[in-house]
Amino acid sequence: MEDNLDIFKIKTNNVPPQKGRILIAEPFLPGSYFSRSVIFLVAYSDKGSVGFILNKEIDFNIQDVFPDFPDFEAKVFLGGPVSNDSIYYIHTLGEKIPGSINVLGNLYWGGDFDALKTQILAGLILPNDIHFFLGYSGWDAGQLEEELKEDSWLVTDIDESEVMRDFDEVSWTDFVKKAGERYSIWEHYPENPTLN
Repeated sequence: MEDNLDIFKIKTNNVPPQKGRILIAEPFLPGSYFSRSVIFLVAYSDKGSVGFILNKEIDFNIQDVFPDFPDFEAKVFLGGPVSNDSIYYIHTLGEKIPGSINVLGNLYWGGDFDALKTQILAGLILPNDIHFFLGYSGWDAGQLEEELKEDSWLVTDIDESEVMRDFDEVSWTDFVKKAGERYSIWEHYPENPTLN
């Protein structure tokens, strides 16, 4: 039985967390935010980490929070449990949005919100250029490392084009498949084995 449970150990994964990598939740990680989530790390240091959940789109209108925001059909995702009354964004607009932080390749995080609104009004930004997030996922110094020791997350690289694609409920499975043969049993494991 111990060998069977070994499939849920991530110890063999030697990919360290860093900005521009993803965290794939282990199959039984509980909670509405992190269960079967894929998190894109936009910041990582010895002071802590920041990321956004890529695969939990929500039915949310930005105008509900910012009434003066231009009419814009962008996707909004549940970014995480921290500051979930605030909007954050990742985009492919680079220097067009002053103050943006480069994360990976042509992917950027944040930037001047007023400049963003102005460019949307001018028709210079398309919905597939940007993803919005309600809240973010954050870890204090050493906290993520402790969760990694507990096998809560599988760390892996991601192609920048995958970050901005349309995500759906099976996206967690898609990323597990890409993580390698060792994790293939995760794909078919029920979230709550006791209900099986």
